[in-house]
Amino acid sequence: MGLRGGPPRPAEPGGPALRFSGVVHRYRSIVALDHLDLEVARGETLALLGPNGAGKSTAISILLGIQRAQEGEVSVLGTDPRSAMASGKVGAMLQVGGGSGLPHGVKVRDLLSMTARLYRNPAPVARTLARSGLTELADRQTQRLSGGQAQRVRFALAIAGDPELVFLDEPTIAMDVEGRRSFWAMMRQFSTEGRTVVFATHHLDEVDAVADRIVVIRKGAVVANGAASTIKAAVPTRRVRFASKGVDPARLRELDGVNAACVRGSQVVLDSLDADATVRALVASGVSFTDIEVTGADLEQAFVALTSDLAEAHTVDDAVAPAYSAPIRRPPASRTAP
Repeated sequence: MGLRGGPPRPAEPGGPALRFSGVVHRYRSIVALDHLDLEVARGETLALLGPNGAGKSTAISILLGIQRAQEGEVSVLGTDPRSAMASGKVGAMLQVGGGSGLPHGVKVRDLLSMTARLYRNPAPVARTLARSGLTELADRQTQRLSGGQAQRVRFALAIAGDPELVFLDEPTIAMDVEGRRSFWAMMRQFSTEGRTVVFATHHLDEVDAVADRIVVIRKGAVVANGAASTIKAAVPTRRVRFASKGVDPARLRELDGVNAACVRGSQVVLDSLDADATVRALVASGVSFTDIEVTGADLEQAFVALTSDLAEAHTVDDAVAPAYSAPIRRPPASRTAP
């Protein structure tokens, strides 16, 4: 029931799909993972985010059995990572350097058929083609594929063994907007079959739309863990938008709660630590405005706040999110409008 070769270590039934417990990994004096704790439930779609150097690559290499954790415990599908990989129950779509990373001169169907032969219990090739949206491209040679189509083939190779857990690293790179949308529609269908999906991407709009849960890693440790709404709510900044002609940005920055103001033509955007106070002060200021809108922080703002060098030693999860305070200037003492 896996990749051809020696028998893998038996997996324990049930339990999480993936667990890191107190994992530490160093490269000489550099701590890549600092007592990392992470658990992913079976059937969950999890986004793993972090800035460059956060420790994601090390965590991924340990997850895939490429490296062994120096300290702590790691389990994948109830067994150790290398046994899980050997079982064929883990698929991975990793980034490649230049080009598509696919061999030339071979048809898509033939490439998938050759890959499927590496597994004891692969998915039927026709099913893999359908899952990855490649049925109509099955007889096309790989060198004739567009960048987005090549990414779909690489995804098909990752799921050829019918895995229970699949890891995707920047899966929609080289795809246009429609290609990205259809890819994630395909992934949602794949996850409804009970598969566990862990992915990393710089497209935070995809994360917001697709992930059941988000984990943010910084300096080798988890600094945020929760649904997208939880992560965004952890950042106290609110955004006030409205239309106004000829308004002075310096005047807007003096309003209660405002720590940033941007004016582009008639469109005004204020970042505020106290949106209620800002709106009251705006009304009292006599500034003429229309179409006012108040929104919370978006995922990009939250990510920057959590991973910037100023965001030291904060942990955000469902239990403590309301207590998180981003390192930005607090509003001045409230001035009551007359």
